[in-house]
Amino acid sequence: MKNRVAATFLLTLLVVVGLGLLHWLPRIELAGKQLRRVDLLADLRPDVIPVLADSDTFVLPKPVKPAFVDTCKAGMVCIEDFSDSTMRGMKPFYEALINRASLGRPVRIAYFGDSFIEADIMTGDLRTLLQQKFGGSGVGYVPVASTLSGYRPTVIHTFNGWSSHAITDSVFFDRKRQDISNHYFIPRSGASVTLKGKRNGDRSDSCSISTIYFLSSDSIHLSASVNGGNAGHFAFGGDSLMQSASVSGNIKSVCWKVEHLDSVNTATFYAVTMDPDAGIVLDNFSTRGSNGQQLLHIPSAVLRRYDQLRTYDLIVLQYGLNVASEQGVNYSYYQTGMQKVVNYLKKEFPQASILIVGVGDRDYRTENGELRTMPGVKNLIRFQKALAAETHVAFWNLFEAMGGEGSMAALVHQSPSLANYDYTHINFRGGKHIANLLFETLVYGKEQYEKRKAYEMH
Repeated sequence: MKNRVAATFLLTLLVVVGLGLLHWLPRIELAGKQLRRVDLLADLRPDVIPVLADSDTFVLPKPVKPAFVDTCKAGMVCIEDFSDSTMRGMKPFYEALINRASLGRPVRIAYFGDSFIEADIMTGDLRTLLQQKFGGSGVGYVPVASTLSGYRPTVIHTFNGWSSHAITDSVFFDRKRQDISNHYFIPRSGASVTLKGKRNGDRSDSCSISTIYFLSSDSIHLSASVNGGNAGHFAFGGDSLMQSASVSGNIKSVCWKVEHLDSVNTATFYAVTMDPDAGIVLDNFSTRGSNGQQLLHIPSAVLRRYDQLRTYDLIVLQYGLNVASEQGVNYSYYQTGMQKVVNYLKKEFPQASILIVGVGDRDYRTENGELRTMPGVKNLIRFQKALAAETHVAFWNLFEAMGGEGSMAALVHQSPSLANYDYTHINFRGGKHIANLLFETLVYGKEQYEKRKAYEMH
């Protein structure tokens, strides 16, 4: 076999020399395309990434700002806000709190509920906490007459000369005449109502403004005596819209009186208030046995008038005790009914935040005598949360805030007890406990809102 190493070497040398010579040839075009120059070391050279030169005409996008992430304190059940572009969650309320010094009126909360908040249970303590934090005084809206006046610890309430009508009446109730609290009162000449704040350190001992709300199709004369002093007099002509009269000062007690009626049964009265001129006030609208759907029957004209005369920044809806049952699973019918209520209130109070508070714990005894959370409670909460999501408002899970499963029994068995032995209703001590939970949640929600707002502005 011949040795061909020399021939191979020579051939390789000739190829390399030939390619080297081709590298120095001028550029050649073929069919209008320029051929690439031969480069023996092309595979050995590192890739060179072109550097874009700065230019006035080329602007790099700004770094993307990470989204603000809401947090919740450990152990706290925070409000869930399902608001859409209409922002009917908590924003209007938080904005009102932030701007309360320039509102020219107090920030107002309308708290609707069933017997859980009857006689100002829980709402009285929540009002106190809010007023201590944000200013304000007085108990707010008090129906002209009430069968529960002797049980309400936040105001001394006396009245005389009224025919009382409530949606809970077993006899005829004229829905067209009712007010925002599902009541109306027909006066006799000389009818009176007196409110006196209670001195218990909760800011309900006095107020700055007292207002009486009424409707009269004929002329009417009223008087108001503040702190037992000489009465001021008011004269009104007939009107198809609700009217109001107010007195102001350092009011510890106020007595409103119907001095003269031109016609019998032409006047309908609603409430007397004890309000601050600034800060915050909370109105209790409790209806025993209610599931909340009675609000749909309040005349639209009445609600619109309240929106004009007594603007609310937050509407709270707390119902469910009269809906949940032991075996209840599907509460879609209730969700559908309350969806109409929420949308109705959104329409009539277009500037207000709306907060749905889920039903609290309700316990029952099993066949074995064990105390357990009623199964229907947890099912109902799911539908209440879905209601908030569908209507784009806010939701607070009271059941979880109370402690969840069996929490009502735990409140009952505390010493002293915080709830009644029906394992359904809290007492005033329990009301104070829950008021603190909701107060802390509202304050924390406002703080988070301010942080988010500041973050998005920078």
